[in-house]
Amino acid sequence: MVLILGRRLNREDSGIRDSPATKRKVFEMDPKSLSGPEFFDFSSGSSHAESILQIFNEFRDSRLFTDVIICVEGREFPCHRAVLSACSSYFRAMFCNDHRESREMLVEINGILAEAMDCFLQYVYTGKVKITTENVQYLFETSSLFQISVLRDACAKFLEEQLDPCNCLGIQRFADAHSLKTLFTKCRNFALQTFEDVSQHEEFLELGKDELIDYICSDELVISKEEMVFEAVMRWVYRAVELRRPVLHELLTHVRLPLLHPNYFVQTVEVDQLIQNSPECYQLLHEARRYHILGNEMMSPRTRPRRSTGYSEVIVVVGGCERVGGFNLPYTECYDPVTGEWKSLAKLPEFTKSEYAVCALRNDILVSGGRINSRDVWIYNSQLNIWIRVASLNKGRWRHKMAVLLGKVYVVGGYDGQNRLSSVECYDSFSNRWTEVAPLKEAVSSPAVTSCVGKLFVIGGGPDDNTCSDKVQSYDPDTNSWLLRATIPIAKRCITAVSLNNLIYVAGGLTKAIYCYDPIEDYWMHVQNTFSRQENCGMSVCNGKIYILGGRRENGEATDTILCYDPATGIITGVAAMPRPVSYHGCVTIHRYNEKGFKL
Repeated sequence: MVLILGRRLNREDSGIRDSPATKRKVFEMDPKSLSGPEFFDFSSGSSHAESILQIFNEFRDSRLFTDVIICVEGREFPCHRAVLSACSSYFRAMFCNDHRESREMLVEINGILAEAMDCFLQYVYTGKVKITTENVQYLFETSSLFQISVLRDACAKFLEEQLDPCNCLGIQRFADAHSLKTLFTKCRNFALQTFEDVSQHEEFLELGKDELIDYICSDELVISKEEMVFEAVMRWVYRAVELRRPVLHELLTHVRLPLLHPNYFVQTVEVDQLIQNSPECYQLLHEARRYHILGNEMMSPRTRPRRSTGYSEVIVVVGGCERVGGFNLPYTECYDPVTGEWKSLAKLPEFTKSEYAVCALRNDILVSGGRINSRDVWIYNSQLNIWIRVASLNKGRWRHKMAVLLGKVYVVGGYDGQNRLSSVECYDSFSNRWTEVAPLKEAVSSPAVTSCVGKLFVIGGGPDDNTCSDKVQSYDPDTNSWLLRATIPIAKRCITAVSLNNLIYVAGGLTKAIYCYDPIEDYWMHVQNTFSRQENCGMSVCNGKIYILGGRRENGEATDTILCYDPATGIITGVAAMPRPVSYHGCVTIHRYNEKGFKL
């Protein structure tokens, strides 16, 4: 390698005092013999770019080399096209294409404020700008117009940090208008978490109907009690009562009136003049009254507690066994489908029995009969977490079913060790007595039993050891009589049924099919298939969906699978596993307090 240095020569004879540098070799270096690097990449870092920007900003202030004037609201801003184009694709498109603005000295921009343009240019020429509560909105809109995503995101981040119960709804609306999904979600979550405070501010009263419904229908709404939701809705309606009166019923369908305290319901809700003068609301009031009397027998979206109150719908699994002839399990456990958590409850007394029946009465659980001690009846008190023995059945039985109808418990059919039973008994919890009612038209064991539209339905079952029934027997408590309805498409025993939204769903019986029965129209339809054949499975409605838990497969072994069927979408999914395989167990849904509290 040759290093060349320049030397200035003076030639007196040429008359030229300073001649060009001539090149000469000073010394030679062999790269192979060098111990240091062959070259040096020098960089002054970001300070170089900052100093250039600083100089350009000084040029702008003194109007040096400016080649365009941006005019906003009559105020002129001398600028450099190159700087604007380098920073903004908006200006790059304006100045680098054959647009009229690329040739004109004065460019007028409408739709923004002069103050916003001043802040924007400060950022362009310095990389810095002061974002305040006063300028954040128009600075965001200006940076969006000029497609400066970094500045736009900085404004959105600043808005996130300013969230308060008095402004979160306005910021959410702003985020929605500008498609800021992250900011929109954070505003919504903030409003859900602070709803009681948010509902006291002016922005809440200016919400649109659909915006209000989006909040009050949410299970994640954080409130201390449902009364807060009712009061917020009524404040919103009374703000413009003549305009908003027509949507009162629609709003109240999303308020969980059954969960209001009975005293509050009677003294505040029922006496409200606006509600009294709205006949379309009467059905909602009637539903709340029935829930106060019948408890969990009345199930609707309005009877599901919001998780922030500390209560949630859980599925309680009672007993069962692991396989045919296997060990009878003593466990009583509850499953929360939202969190996926299992919790142990007080163990079932006399757990050595099997093939008993289980149902929920209000928010407690009844267990009756069973292969051993077949007349015994126990009630689980969910508040005290204890089992209490109550009046015994008149007729001992197992392989029977129970259901609650209009606040009373019905024990249906079964087997007494010799015969299938047509016997039906009714339990009144207030008098603690069992009484006989009209017997079944056909004696069966292991049927599916549920209540729906004010009647009791007994579906399928086994009239004897060798045959299965496809009959549907319906009991009317008003006439104390049974009628036969449309037969189920398959004759099966060891099936399970639940009711939801005035429809009955049946699964089990070693078939994959889930059938749905409409008791009003009296017809059956096939709605979905499970992933495997099973019988003696648990089935319960929780959070508006149907859960199928455990059961016995064709080989006689129990399973631990949990399936979730959503009638609204028709989709069935496997959601979790039980703590252990189980069949011949009971499954019911109750409300249970969550000691851990609630997190959104």
